[in-house]
Amino acid sequence: MEDPQRVEVIPILPSLDIAETLAFYRDELGFAVTYETADYLIVRRQEMELHFRLTDDRSLCERSSVYIRGGRIGALHQEYSGKGVPRLSALELRPWNMEEFFIHDPHGNLLRFARIPGR
Repeated sequence: MEDPQRVEVIPILPSLDIAETLAFYRDELGFAVTYETADYLIVRRQEMELHFRLTDDRSLCERSSVYIRGGRIGALHQEYSGKGVPRLSALELRPWNMEEFFIHDPHGNLLRFARIPGR
């Protein structure tokens, strides 16, 4: 049962093409579609949920990002590496003591995945 006191923060990222966004997140990143219209999309993978809204302004995509933090990030990076996900960075320890990797989606949105080292 979901905790009614839980607070969730869910980003709404821009998309230049909802169908292209859906295909990338579903086929490349393993997200499931939970809602889709011509101008709005919701995808989910385990505890991660992302929303997208249609825009014709590419600069919005190129300036948008989301920071996803959790203990399963290492396994996720291995999975994406094995699948050959495009625009995938290495998993690296950053100066602020977080292990991180990132992916740019087809429209330029930055997804930065992170974990506390050793988790």
